[in-house]
Amino acid sequence: MIDLLLIGIGLSMDAFAASVCKGLKQKKVDWLHAFITALSFGAFQAIMPIIGWLAGSAFMHLIEPVDHWIAFVLLAGVGGKMIWDAFHGASCDATPESAFSIRELLVLSVATSLDALAVGVSFAASDINVWLAVSVIFATTFTLSLLGFLIGNKLGAKFERGATITGGVCLIILGAKILLEHLSA
Repeated sequence: MIDLLLIGIGLSMDAFAASVCKGLKQKKVDWLHAFITALSFGAFQAIMPIIGWLAGSAFMHLIEPVDHWIAFVLLAGVGGKMIWDAFHGASCDATPESAFSIRELLVLSVATSLDALAVGVSFAASDINVWLAVSVIFATTFTLSLLGFLIGNKLGAKFERGATITGGVCLIILGAKILLEHLSA
């Protein structure tokens, strides 16, 4: 369960950072917008690993001899990209925006959940309960996105970079753990 929670936290950090930006753009807290934001990020973070898992499962017989390396490379790659983006990616704009854009939210939801697709492929390479994992990922992302929206509205983008770095480090550690467990078995 700790591994699943770490995966959920790691994957939700991009959504958390994006939620901080969404909250920052609101002049005051709109609870409906906060809920919709959290629901959108949570749903996409939950759907993408299922898609990745299905694709990975279809080709598992071909990749089983190196599955631990695939899981490590995917998780470390996603984590490394998150850390890279924290230092080189675009940050949120502190200019308030009066309109809440569903279209923008959906684009952000897809963009922040692409890493979850790769993690889903790694699920096929490990002995993990996918439905439990997806539930944890949804709950974690929903909760952290809701908090991110509220924090963004109150404190601004102060925590955006730290959240993204933390998520990246969690995924790299998890990938290394999978690799070390398999190599030592």
